[in-house]
Amino acid sequence: MSKVIVESLVYHHAGKAYESRLVYEPGALPQPGLVMAPNWMGVGEGAERIAKEVASQGYVVLVADLYGQSVRPSNADEAGAAMMPLKNDRGELRKRMQEALAQLLGQSKALLEPGKVATFGFCFGGCCALELARTGADLRAAVSFHGTLDTPNPADAQRIKGSVLVLHGASDPLVPKEQLPAFEEEMNAAKVDWQLLSYGGAVHSFTDPSANVPGKMQYDRRTSERAFRAMHNLLDEVFQR
Repeated sequence: MSKVIVESLVYHHAGKAYESRLVYEPGALPQPGLVMAPNWMGVGEGAERIAKEVASQGYVVLVADLYGQSVRPSNADEAGAAMMPLKNDRGELRKRMQEALAQLLGQSKALLEPGKVATFGFCFGGCCALELARTGADLRAAVSFHGTLDTPNPADAQRIKGSVLVLHGASDPLVPKEQLPAFEEEMNAAKVDWQLLSYGGAVHSFTDPSANVPGKMQYDRRTSERAFRAMHNLLDEVFQR
């Protein structure tokens, strides 16, 4: 992982500046590209750590700034204030994810393998990854870690072009139980290639080492390792690695 570097990538959307992170190995041969949507805390050390770990497996990762360059939450209240307007306006959320994808594809610092792009995200970011797939973006896969599964217009799943993988904590109190059968119905109706892995005993934020609210948001090393392994297995499959 020591060869992987993190660089800022500033761009503008609707007159507002955004600062994402491009995470890659300089001088590497062309690699698949991944748009990573961080959890509700946005771009920060935690998101960069995950991106570096994933990039070290042979990917170019763009950590999407969904809030704007001047918005960097430092606590739960600030994160909620930044997240909820986007959760309530899926059209704008999708536009920001589409812009992040465009920045990954348009940057010239890291070489990308043509046509090999996917997205993944955590908590709020998991929702974002699924919403990007529902736009019809040219993605090989979309992966959600402990994210919510609802969407205002389930029929948009017909636009999904790649595989979908949902990694869910079976005891997650922040993802309403009714969202699971609704998601399955949505995916089946659209004939999407989908998987939903439900991990027994896991709650929200099971991939986040800083999560420590028992029964609600808590890190689970074994579940986290299993979930990342499942993502990498899918990416190996869809990218034919």
